[in-house]
Order: sequence, then structure tokens, then C-alpha cells
Amino acid sequence: MKAIPSAVIFALLLPCVLASPLLAAAASPTSEGKPGRPNVLVILVDDMGFSDIGCYGSEIPTPNLDALAAGGVRFTQFYNTARCSTTRASLMTGLYPHQAGMGYLDGLKLPESNGTHARLHDRCVTMAEVLGAAGYHTSIVGKWHLGQQNGTPPWERGFQRTANTQFGELYFPKERSKEACKWVYLDGRKVAADSPEVGNGEWYSTFMFTDWALKFLDDAKASGKPFFQYFAHGAPHFPLKAPAEVIAKYRGNYKIGWDKLREERHRRQIELGIVDARWPLSPRPPDVPAWDSLSPEDQDRYDHMMAIYAAMIDCIDQSVGRMIAGLKERGMLENTLIFFLSDNGGNAEGGPRGITQGADLGGPDSNVFLGMTWATLNNTPFRRYKHFTHEGGISSPLIVHWPAGIDTARNLKLDHQPAHLIDLMATACDVTGAVYPSEFKGRRILPMEGISLMPAVRGEPLHRVKPIFWMHEGNRALRTGPWKLVKKFKGSWELYNIDEDRTEQQDIIGKFPALSQHLIRQWEDWAATTYIDEWVGPARNDWGEELRPEGSEKGRGKGKAKDKAVEGKK
Repeated sequence: MKAIPSAVIFALLLPCVLASPLLAAAASPTSEGKPGRPNVLVILVDDMGFSDIGCYGSEIPTPNLDALAAGGVRFTQFYNTARCSTTRASLMTGLYPHQAGMGYLDGLKLPESNGTHARLHDRCVTMAEVLGAAGYHTSIVGKWHLGQQNGTPPWERGFQRTANTQFGELYFPKERSKEACKWVYLDGRKVAADSPEVGNGEWYSTFMFTDWALKFLDDAKASGKPFFQYFAHGAPHFPLKAPAEVIAKYRGNYKIGWDKLREERHRRQIELGIVDARWPLSPRPPDVPAWDSLSPEDQDRYDHMMAIYAAMIDCIDQSVGRMIAGLKERGMLENTLIFFLSDNGGNAEGGPRGITQGADLGGPDSNVFLGMTWATLNNTPFRRYKHFTHEGGISSPLIVHWPAGIDTARNLKLDHQPAHLIDLMATACDVTGAVYPSEFKGRRILPMEGISLMPAVRGEPLHRVKPIFWMHEGNRALRTGPWKLVKKFKGSWELYNIDEDRTEQQDIIGKFPALSQHLIRQWEDWAATTYIDEWVGPARNDWGEELRPEGSEKGRGKGKAKDKAVEGKK
């Protein structure tokens, strides 16, 4: 039987969603009495596209995330930085990635650079440090990816309890994986992933880390302090893996193909108000074949790949359900501010065909990359993918849920104002009363770049006085009001009116030369004062694979970028 799309359930059964046990606590008195300072829970997922959950248009059932959205506010124009480490740096610090020392992944340090440091720089402070100094119990579970191997592990940057990996890419206790991904760090101790100390039996990491997250909630409750918890999922990042029984739920569901599924997701997004009906669905890229042109064998292979990915989203949703139930059981749900978001757009690495290696696809010894075909579905209705600063690379769902702090009249509401990762630090300080410091442990700290999102959560305008900026691997962008200036590395500047054309189909830079030059100067001025390095390569093709001369060493751009940044004025 064909599954009913999650977005349809969300749209048609809202009364049932609102009456769910998960949200009943939001409408009922709790034993806590008058709320004090709120708890803060940040749930970050890895490589999930804009349209991959039900309340943003997906056919994948995500009832717990849908319930979270039904009891809160969804942002439709929330942005990340297009990549793993860079997003984590901005989220944790309220700064742009280069300001935090993380202009690239934490495997690349440019010796003369102040912006590509392969670790968190001393000029930044993390959300855990700020909230910890304000009396919060702080914990992290999941993926760190912010220079642990280079001197900035989470336990040195404000987290009192840790159950983390350095890089992610860990799904089962014994599996085919890189050596560095076979360890979990428990309060700073390096423990083999297959140790009983990490988890019992043949665990799946999404669930294993949920166990740790709930343990840390118990610690916070025992401490009598409000908590800040950062739950950084490794899923659905490659290599795609999930429990076999969950994968089986989705086998056959994707033989309808990406063409029809993209159209269906786009239609549901319009019905839900996530996208404007004026914005056309971006065309299928030339490297992605029409589904109907494929052989039955290829269609079955692609169906299997997407079934694994859908299973990973399903497991994330189960984890969210356990977290909400756990908060409710502990009397914490009412006064916990929850953010749910993704670190970048869907990932097309693996190319048009993706990668399928191993006899038991999705199992511990397999290696599966979703590839460009299904990533085009993930990012519906936008262009491009992870790495790039067009909308497909930087657009993320953002669900904000806080029963004690959000009027029930705002439940189910959408906010269409542009917002960014840099805003989460300011929001956390706003709601907790924590003070963002100008100095921390004798170090001068850069002022945070973001603004509080609480006015938007309440249905009020955001008063952002500066544009939002991007630069990653030479891909750059600026967003101010309806205008978006964007440039692919080695390409030309493009200009779009996002209010009218968020899928970036009509480049209007030739129609607005004066405005375009003004915005380009704004971007250049920002780059000159924000430790931005000039990126000289390698370039990437349309699905994110590095383009290198034949015979050259493969890598992550090591030594291929040079520092032409101006010392920051801040």
C-alpha cells in the first residue's frame, strides 16, 4: 500500500495533531508553577534538504516533527552556511564562520589565515560557554566537527557533559567506516564505539545518542539548573545507513520517481504556505535523467537508495518523539525552547548515479551516497545543493517550539522573514537573560552578528540593520530585504528578487546595475572586515565533486586557498 504523504496528514488532520499527547502538555498547567528561565534544546540534523519533513512538504511520515511544528512557529526563509563545520561554527558562536576560525571544514588550516583555522578561534565564545556562565547545565550529544583534534573539543568550549563524535559518520557499533569515526567521547574520554559503555547491543546511533540525551536531561534535573542541550545528529549524512526493518517500510515507495515526487512536494509546499505559488519549481538539472527513461533495474536501485534515506529521516523523527516525551515525563516540556534545523541543503556528492557499495545496502558494511538525483528532490523547489550559496545549498527548515513562551495563537504560524544561524545565539541570550561577553577567560570576544528571532516568533517584524552574508569555497551571497546577490565560484554575480523569484530562475542583475554594484560593494566591505580568505580552488562541479587536474592529489582543498583577507577591524 502506498504511504500517505506526511504533508497531507499535517494539512488535513491538524486538529488531531494539536490534540496529540506531545502537545497536550503545552496547553495544560505543569507541576513547575510559574516558569523561570527556559531550557534550550537545539536539534541539528546533517545534510537534510529543505523539503524532507512533512510540515515542509515531504511524503516521509514525520508525525513528531509535525506535532512540534503544529505547537510552534515555522520559518520559511531560514538560512545555514551550506556546509557541516561552518554551520556548526555559526550556530555555536553567533558569528560568521571565518570570524569563528572555521572558514572551511576542521581539516584545513591555512597557516597565514585568520579565518581558516581548523578550530574555533579564541576570539569567539560558544553558546555553551555563555549559558554555562549564566548558571545553565550544558551538554552535547552527537557530532561536534569543530576542531576537536586541533584543540577545541566540546568539553573545552563550555559543555559539562559530552557524548560526542569528532566527525559523525557513525551509525552502528561495528561497521565499515573511517578509523576516526569509530570512537565516542564520553565526558572527554575516548571510548570505542562498540564498547558496552557507549550503548547496549546492536544499537543504531540516532537512538543511542537519544539515550544519552535523556540521561543528560536527568543530570540537569538533578542539578536544579535550567539546561542547554545541543543534539547534533549525524543523520542523514552519508554513508546512508538505517535499521533494516525501517528501510523495509519504504522499499517500493520511491518507484514513482523524482520527477513526480518533486511536483508533489512543490504542490504541497504551496498548499502549506511554505512557498509562494508564483515561484516555479526549478527545472530538473541536465545531469539528472528523466525517471521514465531509466531501466527497471536502475529504478529499483534508486528506490532502494531513497528508502534508506527516508528511513534515516523516520529514525530522526522517532528520536524527536522520544525527546518530547522525555521532556514531558520530567516536567520540562512546558518551559523548553526547542529549535530544529539542518546544517546545509541536500547533498549531491556521489554524482548523478550516487554510490551503492556493499551487499546489504543501508547496513553496517555498506557505503551509499544519495547523489544528485534524489538531492534534487530533497531541496525542492530550489536550485543547487550543499556547498553552494544558491537557495538549495543554504535553505533549512526551522521549527521553534516553546509552550511557555509562544502564545497558542501563534501555533501553526509561518514566518517568512529571512533569518540565519547567527541569530540563534542572540535568541538564546534574549530568552535566558544570559549576557554575551566582550571578554571571556581573558580573551577579547567579537560582538555577535545576529539578532533575536523572538519578535518573529511573536509575529512581529525583525529589525535587521545589516544584510546577511555568505562565503564558502568561493561561493558567495548577500541577502537584504527582497534582494539576493549570489555568485558561484569562478562564475558571475547574479541578482534575484526573492519575494518574486525564490527559486532563482530570472537573473535580473542587468536590469539593476546601480543596485547590483552597491550590493557587490557591501559584500566586499564585509569580506574585508570578517577574516574572509580568497578561495582559489579547487572548484566543484554541479554536484559538489572537486575538480582537479588529472593526476593531482585528491583532498579537501588543502593548500589550494590563499589568504588575501584584510585583518578584521573588529
